[in-house]
Amino acid sequence: MQFRETNIKGCFVVEPEPIEDDRGVFFRSFCKNEFKEHVGKLSFTQMNHSINHKKGTFRGMHYQLPPHSEGKLIRCIKGSVVDFFLDIRKGSDTFLKYDKIELSAENRIMIYLSEGVAHGFMTLEDNTELIYHHTESYHKEADRGIRFNDPKVDIELPFEIKVISEKDQNYPLLSNNFKGIDL
Repeated sequence: MQFRETNIKGCFVVEPEPIEDDRGVFFRSFCKNEFKEHVGKLSFTQMNHSINHKKGTFRGMHYQLPPHSEGKLIRCIKGSVVDFFLDIRKGSDTFLKYDKIELSAENRIMIYLSEGVAHGFMTLEDNTELIYHHTESYHKEADRGIRFNDPKVDIELPFEIKVISEKDQNYPLLSNNFKGIDL
């Protein structure tokens, strides 16, 4: 696997190295030793599968409060998405900066997001599916989000959202999430 750090410190694009022959394709999607070398020691506690029926579905920008912050390894296994990640680690050099990458079943690229990074995605095709590996279990009381259209972040979407949950659409603005911090 090849690891390339993104513009957000601690977040990595992970590119598998497929082996292809007459039988098909084989590649590793996780190796404890390689991740330890590039990302640090990881222990996944939960895996989630996201199935999205419509092109233009937006999910995000999700995170969990400490002490339940979570790292995530995300892979698109069917269709394609633009994956967005936002640094919400106070004191980080890239605080309130975001980056994005296209993940697809075809390109097989994965993204590792470190703790303290909010995550969301927008589907580029109907019937798109993603698999997430989490370093922390879900804790309802720690579940939070940031509105995708917060002017302090100005996330550039590829086109207009067609499907979004009421919860994701109504997350608070950053000024409400980070009271007392000069935004």
